Amino acid sequence: MNARAATQLPPHQRGVSRVAIRRAGNYQAELIKPMVETLREFDLHIRGRTILLKPNFVGPDPQNRINTHPAVVAAARESFLQLGAERVLLGDGPALDRDTEGIAESMHLREYVGPLSECFVDLNLDVPRKTVLRTNASTLRHLYFPETVLGADLVVSMPRMKTHHWAGVTLSLKNMFGVVPGNCYGWPKNILHWAGITHSLLDINATVRPDFAIVDGIVGMEGNGPTQGTPKTCGVLVMGDDPVAVDSTCCRIMGLLPERVEYLAPAGLLLGHLKEEKIQQIGETIAQVQTAFDVLENFKKLKDPRKLIGK
Repeated sequence: MNARAATQLPPHQRGVSRVAIRRAGNYQAELIKPMVETLREFDLHIRGRTILLKPNFVGPDPQNRINTHPAVVAAARESFLQLGAERVLLGDGPALDRDTEGIAESMHLREYVGPLSECFVDLNLDVPRKTVLRTNASTLRHLYFPETVLGADLVVSMPRMKTHHWAGVTLSLKNMFGVVPGNCYGWPKNILHWAGITHSLLDINATVRPDFAIVDGIVGMEGNGPTQGTPKTCGVLVMGDDPVAVDSTCCRIMGLLPERVEYLAPAGLLLGHLKEEKIQQIGETIAQVQTAFDVLENFKKLKDPRKLIGK
């Protein structure tokens, strides 16, 4: 059963989710091999298909401290191509900055992936299609989504592991905020804020749920994320086909309690597995890579009291 079909089942009927944790000491390390090995462990049917990688491009980032690192994006693209994908596209629709291509240029993306004209899509400006939402978590009943997102055979959410000043953490589910096009909803897409971030995220992910997630946790961000926090070295890539399980695992790696993240708790009922006993770890264990992230004062409730800050 594929990831999208699994969302139709009640939680007690879903099988155990698998999440892979792979060590990656820095962005110069070999990233393609562990990605290819991990992707082979999941039944994604990659050969001959169109893959959309959805990284997190928040804003201009010449030092590559904020956005998904281009080395991780390039490694993911090459991994899917090696496994037989027909096309691998990159796309995002930043909520704060209108110049998506300018963001890509600032972070030297073309130096890692080659000419952007061959693979890069500005989801803020892509052709929109009105789509009825599959859930009624928010006051919204439909949203416009880019044709590239709706037409992809596989959508891969690729966030950076970060804390967030509004949502607590920003991982693969929160990253899907960027598929709502600015050419329909403006910047910073206030309709989603008015409808409630938590509820909007549930509706977005239930309707265009990512088929796979690759979280860049090599160097994350703690404190006042997603743009003004402090870099936090964690040295991992976290991957899986259940975005809730991936995000829950990331929270535990960060020393945070996923059940206390406002949007993750209901996502564990609707979209995937939240509980640790329903998640099978592949590769490293959480305990082997755990690195406690600091959070803003209003999110101290997320901290796992069993973990020490700065571990």
